[in-house]
Amino acid sequence: MFAIKSVAIGAILTGASTVFLLTACTQEQQNKISRDIQNWTGTNGVLEVYAGDKLVRRFIKIDKLSTAMGTEDNKPRPYRFGYGVLDENLNMVVDPGEKKVYFEISDYAGNYVFFENPR
Repeated sequence: MFAIKSVAIGAILTGASTVFLLTACTQEQQNKISRDIQNWTGTNGVLEVYAGDKLVRRFIKIDKLSTAMGTEDNKPRPYRFGYGVLDENLNMVVDPGEKKVYFEISDYAGNYVFFENPR
């Protein structure tokens, strides 16, 4: 009986300390924690690349979109990268022949939108 109470008290204290630590974090730190958890669990991401107002490329089934970091200075680079299926016919479905590819998106290039697939 004593062991069960001590486990329950330990769980309550752990939960309370987690809540306290999260409320003590800045919004930026909370967002980073959320992104880290989401990256760890994965998402069903979609990346759409536009030329003006026209959709020209779509990548689907993306686990995460990462910011490149410098090898020696560990500073963020001005591009994102990831792996996803190139949706050649832009129908949001992985069709026969469409393969998973590596891609990079520059911060200075055209417009793009990254979102979780609602389907």
